[in-house]
Amino acid sequence: MRLSTRGRFAITAMIDLALRQSGTPVPLQDLAQRHRISMSYLEQMFAKLRQHGLVESTRGPGGGYALAHAASAISVADIIGAIDDETGERTKEPQRETSPSAQSMTQDLWEALQTTVANYLKTVSLQSLADEQKAKGFQVQERKTVQKGVFQKPRPPVARPGTPNSVFALAQAFAPLRKA
Repeated sequence: MRLSTRGRFAITAMIDLALRQSGTPVPLQDLAQRHRISMSYLEQMFAKLRQHGLVESTRGPGGGYALAHAASAISVADIIGAIDDETGERTKEPQRETSPSAQSMTQDLWEALQTTVANYLKTVSLQSLADEQKAKGFQVQERKTVQKGVFQKPRPPVARPGTPNSVFALAQAFAPLRKA
């Protein structure tokens, strides 16, 4: 499990989704604008998150992404594990000019550190991170829903009785006033 910029962006985006669990999907374009993350980068991240069952997508107008599970059921380790390249295509770091014994001396330390970090990230839920943001005073600004489709035909205004409806009727209405 690597802690990388990609993982940080994924956690940020997932916290954003957890804060906006109102039932309407969050478009990637909104996430990209709010957090200044490239749209294509978000598309790649969310494809992996969707493959791992952490988010659900909705197509079409008003579509976007929402959490696939309750925020309390998703851990930071789940998010990083989904984003992390587990295909084994990682490039190996170039070997330094150290002896094999020097590398084996510190190998146990790095493996223990890796295990400790992974265990800690499993205990941090997405809900706890969202709650921290709310405690800091974060206010969710809901997106105004745009209604598209067929609407009822607007009703014409009802004419008031006794009101002139033409220039001629208006002249007749003021005719008694001119004679006086």
